[in-house]
Amino acid sequence: MRRVLDDLGVTLLELVAGEPPAAQIGGVVIHDPVDEPALPRHALVLGVGVREPDEIAALLRTLGRHEAAGLVLRLPVPAPQPVLDAVAASGVPLLGLTRGASWAQLAALLRSLLAEGDVGDDGPETLGGLPSGDLFAVANAVAALMDAPVTIEDRSSRVLAFSGRQDEADLSRVETILGRQVPERYSRMLTERGVFRDLYRSDQPVYIEPPGGLADFIVPRAAVAVRAGDEVLGSIWAAVREPLTPDREQAMRDAARLVALHMLRIRAGADVGRRLRTDLVSTALEGGTGAGEAVSRLGLADQPVVVLALAVPGIANADLTEHRAAGASAAGASTAGTSAALATERQRLGDGLAMHLNAIHPRCAIALIGDVTYGLLPVTAGTDGEQRAARIAADFLDRIGGRGQAVIAIGHVASDAAGLPAARAHADRVLRVLLGGASSGGRRVACLSDVHAEALLMELRDLAAAHGDQPTGAVARLLRYDAEHGTNLVDTLRAWLDAFGDVSVAAAAMFVHVNTFRYRLRRLAEVSGIDLTDPEQRFAAMLQLRVMSRRD
Repeated sequence: MRRVLDDLGVTLLELVAGEPPAAQIGGVVIHDPVDEPALPRHALVLGVGVREPDEIAALLRTLGRHEAAGLVLRLPVPAPQPVLDAVAASGVPLLGLTRGASWAQLAALLRSLLAEGDVGDDGPETLGGLPSGDLFAVANAVAALMDAPVTIEDRSSRVLAFSGRQDEADLSRVETILGRQVPERYSRMLTERGVFRDLYRSDQPVYIEPPGGLADFIVPRAAVAVRAGDEVLGSIWAAVREPLTPDREQAMRDAARLVALHMLRIRAGADVGRRLRTDLVSTALEGGTGAGEAVSRLGLADQPVVVLALAVPGIANADLTEHRAAGASAAGASTAGTSAALATERQRLGDGLAMHLNAIHPRCAIALIGDVTYGLLPVTAGTDGEQRAARIAADFLDRIGGRGQAVIAIGHVASDAAGLPAARAHADRVLRVLLGGASSGGRRVACLSDVHAEALLMELRDLAAAHGDQPTGAVARLLRYDAEHGTNLVDTLRAWLDAFGDVSVAAAAMFVHVNTFRYRLRRLAEVSGIDLTDPEQRFAAMLQLRVMSRRD
């Protein structure tokens, strides 16, 4: 917590009351007043919308019982004596988030600080005397060398880390940090002036004079590209008051090489971490002797878990059984022939789901396995975990809108590691229905209970196809007659069965007059020999039409 306050205290966070604990932060959790808290030990809780002193005091007492590391509220934070007493009694420090910064920005910054998993832990691995991959420490070191506030940005001008002393810069720098992105108007202006062209063509620092007419961009900048060989990874930007001296130019070039090492370490660590998480999730879902250990390493032991499966129509239409049979060796691999754009879309949606679930429960585990992103969501025992997971999934799809038309299947609740393979199988069955489009009824989120009949029909189709079954009896005779005479008696029978024998409704579905439909109905009975008054024959015809006869 002290490290968080050191890095974010000047710009975003303010310690209102209490003392930061020495323990490491166990996770970042958003407080939900209508749901029971599911907090890891030493969680940093974001109290979105909490304003009343009584509510704050009650929340502090609850967080104290969960050993929370701190509570963050929007400034100005009301702190009458009851709130201060609750801080002292609970041992939970109270922090304030500056106005103008969004909760999403704060959560992203906190998670970037916690990404290496060890806030406040220097660890044995260092690069240039700084913790490996710690860009905030690197930014502060570069700021000390340059004697200027510094930001480290990627190729898209997103802020990866920033140093202290940002109050010495101008309002444009403050807006950049709060938004975690260089504002579009500044990026466009720098592009028009050729700054990015000069920056990426050379390894020398570029000095940028403030443009005239912008009251919030008044401090000059010095920037240098961060390279790994021929690849440009990003850039370093320092708010300086005058052109750089040769010594400061050399310091900035040296800093760029050091930042490149740390950025590559972060990239490699993220890749290794993603592969490890994918292997653990795949092992847990496959079951077997290693499933219990995998679940334990994921931090999900001894608690019920719901399996979610996300896919995009057109990407995961292949039989999900093939992906499962491929096992852990296929984890993370794209289906042969899938384009890079589709692979990127899958990864983007999977990362979005991971962020969404981890904001709700910090112990979620998400991984892309084959063409499907699987998520393991812990739920509280004795509650309707499937419905809660369905609500969470629906909220995620609402947030991303119609991009990609993703669908999410909800499996059964698994009480332990032994139940995960069955829960995954249930999610796979539901996902096949959702990816079927018309058979899913337009659903984007479903549990097995929502689409059980459709799932059974799909499995019957698989069984019939495996046995090489073809339509027989009355349906077969109608199919042959339609093929020979160009009629549509099969469609007439299907419409009549779908309308439950209501001739008016069936005729409207076929866009014909009622009398015409009655004639066709009599004709199909003559051709096929079916007795439409016999429920057994009706059911047999309906089953064959559903399972073996295609509408096309």
